[in-house]
Amino acid sequence: MTQSRPSVGALVAPHVASLIADAQTLRLGVERTATGATIVDAGIAVRGGLEAGRRITEICLGGMGRATFAPDTRFPRWNTAIQITTVDPVIACLGSQYAGWSLSDGDFFALGSGPARALWAKEELFGELGYKDAAETATLVLETDKRPPDSLIAHIAKECGVAEDKLTLILTPTTSLAGSVQVVGRVLEVALHKAHSLHFPLERIVDGAGVAPVPPPAADFMSGMGRTNDAVLYGGEISLYVEGPEDEAEQLANGLPSSTSRDHGRPFGEIFAGYNYDFYACDAGLFSPAVVTVTALSTGKSFTAGAYEPALIAKSFGG
Repeated sequence: MTQSRPSVGALVAPHVASLIADAQTLRLGVERTATGATIVDAGIAVRGGLEAGRRITEICLGGMGRATFAPDTRFPRWNTAIQITTVDPVIACLGSQYAGWSLSDGDFFALGSGPARALWAKEELFGELGYKDAAETATLVLETDKRPPDSLIAHIAKECGVAEDKLTLILTPTTSLAGSVQVVGRVLEVALHKAHSLHFPLERIVDGAGVAPVPPPAADFMSGMGRTNDAVLYGGEISLYVEGPEDEAEQLANGLPSSTSRDHGRPFGEIFAGYNYDFYACDAGLFSPAVVTVTALSTGKSFTAGAYEPALIAKSFGG
């Protein structure tokens, strides 16, 4: 497999070093394991915060994207949004940010996202992207409220082909401020993933941006998962710029919004409970932003589909 694009691992290394250097200011915990791995706690035994979540979102994007907070007047009581831009949405979102590495050891389970996925590169998706990283360091973000066991840390390092002292794991509980931000910061990524599931050629996606409201953290994991999903499904908006025929851009726009799903129209917590908490029983087509605009670069024409759901945002966020 030939790498023809920049190394997400190399690009993200300064961001990771800065996060660790600023850990005290950002209210993060940093642990060095006996074997040299670095564990960053972004909300388990420490407070963390919005800024930590913003910076972790940029780490998830492999150093190929920016996350910024922006005022948002669409949902009056929750007027802060996270805005995502990238220099290469396919590699930043699907080659790095997508939580595609399933990790388990005993009673520990978490999904891994971030640039270390491109070192591992055993997901089928990487074959389609034609991308594999060769960085000297590995960084993986885990959505979890537990420290991974040492045996799993060793396994991750081995799978990435790096020594444990070159591995950084960032732990982000969904119930934390940082965790909420980094999940909602996937608003563009879920659109890219759905475009892929609709078989739109990824090489024709030239650029993109996204925005979604930052929800208040919830007191428990299930509620937190509900709020962060609802922020994207009912409050997220993305723009994509694509090559190819205008009619195919229009078709993509019409197929992308969450409203195309049979499960659309209820808070995600209710949907999840209705499937007996089986995530994979939910309609995969639901996981996409509320509003999408796709621009055909060949003609400059834009196509918009979907709608915000302020009442569902208010119900989910605690209105």
